[in-house]
Amino acid sequence: MLTLLLMTLLSMTLIIWIAATIDAAIGFKRLDPLEKVQGMETGPLLSVIVAARNEEEHIQPSIQSQLVQSYKNVEWILVNDRSDDATGKMMDDLKNLDPRVNVIHLHTLPEGWLGKNYALYKGYKQVSGKRILFTDADVMYHPDAFAKAVGYFEKHQLDHMTAAPNLSARPFWLKAFVAFFLFGFSYYKRPWLANNPRSKTGIGIGAFNMITKHAYEKIGTHAEIRMRPDDDLQLGGKVKKAGLKQRMTTALTLIEVEWYPSLKEALAGLEKNTFAGLHYRISMVLFSILGVFVSQVVPFFSIFSNNKAIVLLSAINLIFLALLYTMVTKKMTRFSPLLFFVLPFTALLFIFSIIRASYLTFKRGGIIWRGTKYTLSELRKKDNL
Repeated sequence: MLTLLLMTLLSMTLIIWIAATIDAAIGFKRLDPLEKVQGMETGPLLSVIVAARNEEEHIQPSIQSQLVQSYKNVEWILVNDRSDDATGKMMDDLKNLDPRVNVIHLHTLPEGWLGKNYALYKGYKQVSGKRILFTDADVMYHPDAFAKAVGYFEKHQLDHMTAAPNLSARPFWLKAFVAFFLFGFSYYKRPWLANNPRSKTGIGIGAFNMITKHAYEKIGTHAEIRMRPDDDLQLGGKVKKAGLKQRMTTALTLIEVEWYPSLKEALAGLEKNTFAGLHYRISMVLFSILGVFVSQVVPFFSIFSNNKAIVLLSAINLIFLALLYTMVTKKMTRFSPLLFFVLPFTALLFIFSIIRASYLTFKRGGIIWRGTKYTLSELRKKDNL
């Protein structure tokens, strides 16, 4: 009975991996690298909005990498989201350094808003341009990043564009975990569908979300996603559902962000949006755990079975897993595809992160993000899902 069950599961996962590999092979061809784009030196005013809470370590180098962009028609709205470190002072110093920089200091958070979402919304209220870039306070930019992004945006007459940055990581297991996260993100979210006008699937990445002011207002601004920890994904999804023109690109040598300094901090960081991504449903949590374990852990061990049919099915599963993993790492990261050999262990780490995030959300009665607690009842409100 167990042999039959295992063979059935391996057969099912094999069909999934074959389909996912073919889908990715076609889909990745639709993702243009911004590095190959002809940049613009002049063009429409770009309003860059950066929300930051206790980012004294990152805010200055990030903004300084933006101030030297070859695209000059830019203004910055830096929003200090109730920081209790030197973030606010550093923002003011940057404002004194360059007259294109504006600073907003927030001291309170209204009920019914996540801090970051409210800060971005308040930043939007101050924009002068008709092109808005939402980016994070720890993102580093190549000097030609804005020029190439605006060039691509205007050439394709887009309403929204997101760009996948290089997620840098130093410790080995953090690299492996980041690679696995992007692997799962790719086959689960299928980001290339953003470039298919017939698809309603949209995508957004917090490091780089460029959108027209008209499109942003049409989807209801961040007021429509005010309680979503995954606001970047939600923004992209709303753009696509509204029938607006969206593209996803890659920018691995133009935009870089250190996802987290350590594996421990990565697991802590995922607390805020893992359960949100599963719609706060235990059924989705269980389905995800079972799916990841059966499809990405079991084949690595069942290949040592005494049953030849199970060995063959496991081997073919691993071949397609390796093909898909290699495609993802080459297109979405600058890591070695050889990290595939620790995939079952990073899959188990990911399962642990799902269980941990879900448990802590229930135990705390909500999530704690940047020092502020948001209750589960608030997060689960129908209007916010």
